[in-house]
Amino acid sequence: MSPSSSDPAASDPAAAAVEAPRACWLGRRPYAETMAAQQRFTDGRDADTPDEIWWLEHDAVFTQGQAGRAEHLLAPGSIAVVQSDRGGQVTYHGPGQLVGYLLIDVRRRQLGVRALVSAIENAIVSVLAGWGIEAAARPDAPGVYVGEAKIASLGLRVRRGCSYHGLALNVDMDLEPFARINPCGMAGLAVTQLADLGAETDMGVVRQALNAALLRELG
Repeated sequence: MSPSSSDPAASDPAAAAVEAPRACWLGRRPYAETMAAQQRFTDGRDADTPDEIWWLEHDAVFTQGQAGRAEHLLAPGSIAVVQSDRGGQVTYHGPGQLVGYLLIDVRRRQLGVRALVSAIENAIVSVLAGWGIEAAARPDAPGVYVGEAKIASLGLRVRRGCSYHGLALNVDMDLEPFARINPCGMAGLAVTQLADLGAETDMGVVRQALNAALLRELG
């Protein structure tokens, strides 16, 4: 997000001086364990705690957001269902999907929730554009779409003026579990991934590109 005359950070030297979030690669982690770690980090931080972005993959899991409704969980089978404190409806996480958790002091950055969502969406769109994929956000449903198919999901929680949870970008994964739910509460929603679009699938390369794009958007 570039400063402009309407951005508080543009005229506030203290806001402009906030250091960039630190990126951490966590490998593959269980969902519930990682959610608890985000909660502890958020509850334990103070005004001087640096922001972080945690990059990881999850073991196969369905997660129900705070607005989640049971009817959108169609046939989970053997895949665990975990209640999450993020916003939104049900989604799926699994190996081959890049997850980024943004542990951001939004008050310190003078950043509204809608602006943070837009920054995440814009970062994903710009990375995909670099690989020749035309993608876009939708005003009625957070996330990033290629045509009518969803390639990235978003879900955030803000507590004590700080965000956690974040984004999930489908890179090279088994998409079948998405058929067991109404993804993000949208019946019949198609889902796609970088591998199916002939784009970059090296998780390290994708992570570095998306992290750099997020840092640009966060200013």
